[in-house]
Amino acid sequence: MTRDSVLAELTGAIGATARSHPVRVAIDGVGASGKTVLADELADSLAGHGRTVIRASIDGFHRPRAVRHARGSASPEGYLDDSFDYDAVRSCLLVPLGPGGSLRYRTAVFDFRTESPVTSAERSADRYSVLLFDGVFILRRELREFWDFSIFVDTGFDVTLARALERDLSLFGNERAVRERYESRYIPGERLYLERCRPREYAEVVVHNDEPANPTLEWRRTGGGEQ
Repeated sequence: MTRDSVLAELTGAIGATARSHPVRVAIDGVGASGKTVLADELADSLAGHGRTVIRASIDGFHRPRAVRHARGSASPEGYLDDSFDYDAVRSCLLVPLGPGGSLRYRTAVFDFRTESPVTSAERSADRYSVLLFDGVFILRRELREFWDFSIFVDTGFDVTLARALERDLSLFGNERAVRERYESRYIPGERLYLERCRPREYAEVVVHNDEPANPTLEWRRTGGGEQ
């Protein structure tokens, strides 16, 4: 499949998802798998079909560093379980945009780069809009029931590490620091997530994205996984 054909198929499937409230779409996957790129491309495609799109990311819902690193900055378990404020994701975004929701929402509550709360005002959603929310760990139990459509971007860890060594240099300062963080914390934490939560089994569709120019789609039924 070409990239354009994959985007067209996903755009059609999301567009055909009918709800009485905004359609809440999860775009899950490990770090550097291509989640954000896919979400941005889908945002453009859906907008081109006349849909209003709300873009948000789990990166806007980090917990403070003292909480994230309470088990140590290299802890895989800490990365998986302590990084993000899932209560805030639900209360600020998913519940307001869900059945009977107020349609008043916020897309971020904390900026991990400045280690400070985000104080942006609430926005008001169109009930026919689409929320595209990307991030790691978002098909876990705490959020799973709130998604109206879900995508898992599946990419091998050898590929994601190679991408991270280019992408995250400015964040960590040098290649050695990037490699150490991914090999000690991020990749082991993501392996735990895949084993414990089995997100591929809960996604409507898996996008195999080792080769971004030629991804493939694997449509799945929901169910299975973590109990």
